[in-house]
Amino acid sequence: MTEPDPMVRVLVVDDHPLFRDGLAAAVDLDPRCELVGEASTADEAIAAVQAGEPDVVLTDLGLPGRSGVEATRRIVADRPGTRVLVVTMSEDDGSLLAAMRAGARGYVLKGAHRGELMHALHTVAQGGAVFSPRMAERLADLLQDLVTVPATRAFPSLTPREREVLDLLARGLSYRQIAQRLVLSDKTIRNHVGSVFTKLQVNDRAAAIVRARDAGLGTTYENTGSPPLGAG
Repeated sequence: MTEPDPMVRVLVVDDHPLFRDGLAAAVDLDPRCELVGEASTADEAIAAVQAGEPDVVLTDLGLPGRSGVEATRRIVADRPGTRVLVVTMSEDDGSLLAAMRAGARGYVLKGAHRGELMHALHTVAQGGAVFSPRMAERLADLLQDLVTVPATRAFPSLTPREREVLDLLARGLSYRQIAQRLVLSDKTIRNHVGSVFTKLQVNDRAAAIVRARDAGLGTTYENTGSPPLGAG
């Protein structure tokens, strides 16, 4: 008599209670899964992984405080046996590449039906990798670039000026230094930065810099006398 497959222990991470509840309910309805916890922030997720030792973490990217990319990187580093499946609304190349570089094993868009989501969860739990169809097409294009995405392709949702500002942020320049470099007012730079934060679904400069460097921006650090992750 063959032994039944072990239960897949799952942690659900999302800062929107209704969506998190929906994911948790989908996991609960699967007889092959066990919901071991829920979290709404990256820090909560990291702590929950240590406490509950899940097999799979379902996580959004746009979390308050540290991003889902940072959470993924820390989870994979601290507990390599735990696999991360990103469930997000972010369809841009930069988000996809950053998640993969952080160690995510799958990337599914919010709006996927329950069957698709649970198939992705079990595929990842068994050691595979899975992507929503649209993201699989994007990933194929990204793989042609092998290691990095050219700056002109990173974060296509950003305007050329916003990408330029983000690149300078990632090089370690302060808001004032960027304003001087681009011959713009401090207020204009802060407006651009605010727009960048919104489009990248991050809440602060440090998280934006991490996303930018993961996508290949800001590769040359300029010695400005300011720490690269400090406040502008």
